[in-house]
Amino acid sequence: MATSSLRLGSVLSSVKLSSSSSTTRSIPANVLSVPITRRTPRIGIKACSSPSTAIAEPEGLKITSIPTTPVEGQKTGTSGLRKKVKVFRERNYLANWIQAVFNSLSPEDYKNGVLVLGGDGRYFNREAAQIIIKIAAGNGVGKVLVGRDGIMSTPAVSAVIRKRKANGGFIMSASHNPGGPEYDWGIKFNYSSGQPAPESITDKIYGNTLSVSEIKLADIPDIDLACLGTTKFGSFTVDVIDPVSDYLELMENVFDFQLLKDLISRPDFRFIFDAMHAVTGAYAKPIFVDRLGASPDCISNGIPLEDFGHGHPDPNLTYAKDLVEKMYAENAPDFGAASDGDGDRNMILGRGFFITPSDSVAIIAANAQAAIPYFKNGPKGLARSMPTSGALDLVAAKLKLPFFEVPTGWKFFGNLMDAGKLSVCGEESFGTGSDHVREKDGIWAVLAWLSILAYRNKDKKMGEKLISVEDIAMEHWATYGRNFFSRYDYEECESGAANQMVEHLRDLISKSKPEQKYGNYTLQFADDFSYTDPVDGSVASKQGLRFVFTDGSRIIFRLSGTGSAGATIRVYIEQFEPDVSKHKIDAQTALKPLIELALTISKLKEFTGREKPTVIT
Repeated sequence: MATSSLRLGSVLSSVKLSSSSSTTRSIPANVLSVPITRRTPRIGIKACSSPSTAIAEPEGLKITSIPTTPVEGQKTGTSGLRKKVKVFRERNYLANWIQAVFNSLSPEDYKNGVLVLGGDGRYFNREAAQIIIKIAAGNGVGKVLVGRDGIMSTPAVSAVIRKRKANGGFIMSASHNPGGPEYDWGIKFNYSSGQPAPESITDKIYGNTLSVSEIKLADIPDIDLACLGTTKFGSFTVDVIDPVSDYLELMENVFDFQLLKDLISRPDFRFIFDAMHAVTGAYAKPIFVDRLGASPDCISNGIPLEDFGHGHPDPNLTYAKDLVEKMYAENAPDFGAASDGDGDRNMILGRGFFITPSDSVAIIAANAQAAIPYFKNGPKGLARSMPTSGALDLVAAKLKLPFFEVPTGWKFFGNLMDAGKLSVCGEESFGTGSDHVREKDGIWAVLAWLSILAYRNKDKKMGEKLISVEDIAMEHWATYGRNFFSRYDYEECESGAANQMVEHLRDLISKSKPEQKYGNYTLQFADDFSYTDPVDGSVASKQGLRFVFTDGSRIIFRLSGTGSAGATIRVYIEQFEPDVSKHKIDAQTALKPLIELALTISKLKEFTGREKPTVIT
C-alpha cells in the first residue's frame, strides 16, 4: 500500500468481504441482558516516516507493513498495561504494544495457532478488539476465538485457553478500575496454560516496545462481534463464541450443582450477587438463575455497561456500598457477594458480617475437601501473596499441606499449579482461586462459599436455624485463631513523593536490628521481600517492605502496579489473636496501635500530604 498513513476508519472498515472470505452466523439468545451500547470513536493506525508496504501474505490475506516508532510508557505492571483511554487512543499506542507481544514470542507460539480474545465490556474494548484481530491475522495467527460483544471474564479466558488448547490470549481489562472515556483501559497477554505472561516475557515485551518499527496488519473488515459464528479470510478464521458456556461447564465439573441448587431453592435462604455493572453480569443469570434456580431479583447491577454505571467496579466495603448497606440492613439476606470489572475478584458478606479476603481463602481451604467435589482427594498445597494475612498458613500447618508465600501478582501462583504443588490460593486484594484455571476467579469464590454453606446445612430441616456465614467464621477462628487484618489504600499519590517514602523506609530497614523496640512492639526482622520460584529458580526482588514483630504482628508497605495514574500506596497491618473471647473485637480497634505505628515510621502524611486513606479494607 503506497499511502503514508493507514486509518482503521478509512481502510479497514471499508473493505468488502471478498471471494476469499466466508461467514457463517447464528443469532442465539442474548448472553447479556442488553447489548453493550457502542459509543467508542474510531481510532487510526498511522504510518510514521516511511510509506506502508505489502509483505509476505498468508493464503487469501493481504498484509500491510505499517512503519511506526516507539511510544514511551509501555512497561507492564503486575497485571498488564493500564493507562487512561486517551493514552491508548494516541498514535499507535495499542497497536505498537500488540505488535511488541508478537515480536517477543517464538513463531511456533502463535503461527497458524489459536488465540483467545475477551474483555470486561468497558469503553474502548470493541474498537480495540478489531485492532487486535487484524494485527493477529497480520502476524500469521490461524484463528482468534473472541467472546460475543468482546465479552469474556478474565477467569473464563483462562478456562477457554485451557479447554481449547489455545496458544494464549489477550484480555482487555483494567480490572477493578473505573471505565469510560476519561478513565482506564488495559490489556494483558496470557500463556497457553491460561496464566498471565511471566516477567521474563513481560520484560521482553517492554524491550520490544522500545524498538518496534513496523505493525503487521491484515487488510480485512471489522468483525461483527454481536453474533455467534465463524468468519474466514483465506487461512485466517475468527470465531465469535459464547463467553459463558465453556466456563459454566467447568464450574459444573468443580462444584456439586445439585447441592447448590438444594440450598438456593430453600425458601428460608436468601442471597444477593452484585455484578457492579461489570462482566459477571453476563455470567450471573446463566449460572445463578438459569442453572441453579435462583430468583432473578437476586442479581443486582447485572447489566454490563461500558462505564460500569458510572461506578468503580471494585468489590470492597467502599465501592460496593450498595451491597454492604443491604447486607447490614434489618432482615438482610443470608449471603451476599460481589465481583469486579473483569470478574476475577470477589467480596463475601454474611448478614451483618464481612469476611476479609485473607480469612476467605483460609476458610475455603479448610472446608474444600468436604464441600467441593473437585478437592475430594484434598488440596495439593496452599499459597498466598506475601501481604495476605497468615490465616492460610495455619490451615496448611494443621492439614499438613505444602505452603508457599509469593509476591503479589497471580502469575506467581501459575508455576506452582503447573508443577502440581498448589490447589488453593489467594490475595488480600479480594482475589481467590484454585488450579481449575490460572487466574483468580470471582464467581468460583462465590460458588465455593455457597458450597460450604450448602454442605453445612444439607441436613437442616425447614424451620431449623441455618448455619450462617458468621457461624462458619467464628468456628474457624476458634479452631485456628484470628488474624486481625486491615489494608489502607492511598490512591493516586504523587509518584515522586511515594517513591521518597519508600526510599525512607528502605533506609530505615537497612539500619534496623532484631530486638529493636518500636513502641510496644519488638522487631523480629525487617526486609524488602524477595522470592525465588521453587519451580524454575527465577527471582523476584523488591516485592514489599516488611516489618515483622516477635508476636507475629506485621506491617507491610507496597506501591501497587494496578492503577493507571500516579501511585497507590498500600499499607497492610496484621495481628494474630488466639484468645476466643477477643475474636469479635472490631478489626480497626484491635489494630489501632499498629496502624498508628505504621503511619509514624513511614512518615506517610509528611511525604504525601494525605490525612486519610482512600479505601480501608
